[in-house]
Amino acid sequence: MNPTVKDVKPQENYTLLLTFANGEVKLFDVKPYLDKGIFSELKDLSLFNSVHPDGLSIEWDNEAAFCPDTVYLESVKI
Repeated sequence: MNPTVKDVKPQENYTLLLTFANGEVKLFDVKPYLDKGIFSELKDLSLFNSVHPDGLSIEWDNEAAFCPDTVYLESVKI
């Protein structure tokens, strides 16, 4: 099982700075998902900036969420 998200900070250009429970800090690019289903609502920057940890991964105020494996495996170390 991959580590859980402990902190998330929205960045420019629809990216997220993620801090994981194991101490790793990674950058996750949301742009590839912005034309898919509920994630298209995140084009609204006020909604995009509402991202928060949900105990395992990340979630937005519109209830869009990514599974912990996706955000860990698809993000890049910085």
